Amino acid sequence: MGKSKKGLKIGILTAGGDCPGINAAIRGVAKTAMFEYGMKVIGISSGFRGLIENEYSELTEKRLSGILTLGGTVLGTSREKPFKTKNEYKDSVSNSAIIKKNYKNLELDALVCIGGNGTMNTAFKLSEEGMNIIGIPKTIDNDVWGTDQTFGFDSAVGIATDAIDRLHTTANSHKRIMLIELMGHHAGWLTLFAGIAGGGDIILIPELSFSPEILVKSIKKRYSKKKPYSIVVVAEGIKTPEKQSPARYISKLIQEETGLETRDTILGYIQRGGTPSAMDRILATRFGSHAVSLIVEKKFGNMVSLQNNRMTYIALSEVANKKKLVPPDHSLIMKGKSLGTCFGI
Repeated sequence: MGKSKKGLKIGILTAGGDCPGINAAIRGVAKTAMFEYGMKVIGISSGFRGLIENEYSELTEKRLSGILTLGGTVLGTSREKPFKTKNEYKDSVSNSAIIKKNYKNLELDALVCIGGNGTMNTAFKLSEEGMNIIGIPKTIDNDVWGTDQTFGFDSAVGIATDAIDRLHTTANSHKRIMLIELMGHHAGWLTLFAGIAGGGDIILIPELSFSPEILVKSIKKRYSKKKPYSIVVVAEGIKTPEKQSPARYISKLIQEETGLETRDTILGYIQRGGTPSAMDRILATRFGSHAVSLIVEKKFGNMVSLQNNRMTYIALSEVANKKKLVPPDHSLIMKGKSLGTCFGI
């Protein structure tokens, strides 16, 4: 045990949308901190709101028992953005000032912030306020800058792929065009990976501006080759006229232009729930343990990162206000094209 680190007290919070693997990350941080370094670990409730309202409790070995496989977050979460919202109770004092005061009152030596892009932006601002911050990236969107992968992504790809697999049977039985809309905000990682894994015939992602004419032409070409059904995988972030639902817009377009029976499915929050995959449990655990190493080394103001399957870190200043999008020449897009997959371009 690192005796010089015994007596340190660290906090953990989870912010933004939930995703599989958060509890594994909490466990990875807390168990490493407690068992390897003898630290005291404080769990902050409901994200940054918990720091504002001073809601917290100590994490014990008993409380960590059994959470590795659980979805969601035992600490709770919120989308509280302390630098954008006013304090409801003390208008004369900023949320960031209250957070800083409560951080000091708790006598925290460091704070681990688990979240996506918004969380990393806030984490960076708090680090600029003088707090010792370490970020851990999580999101099913896989769009956090500076890491090859976020935990939550692998689980969501598996869920989305399973849904596409199930649509194949209905599409084939009824000779229909089946369309599924997946999450991802403005990034197409989830749609691209699940679309390829699920054998999508057409995959539309925000990074590639699709042509309605090419999309319709692809459907008609498949039909002319005695392929009466097609699977269309669409990202929620693709651009549509007047901000229409991508699923509804594409479904209506295909049916009107081809006359083929078309059905659409919006998978929604199912993609974010449930138990994490084995790979996400491992990645989240690695992230959590590495976050404690950065605290021990006093490398604050950084986010843990996976690069070339190696645990490392990147400055929060480099991560803040950036998004990792799918490059148009991504190898999976190229492979998909070689297999005859249409990307609408």
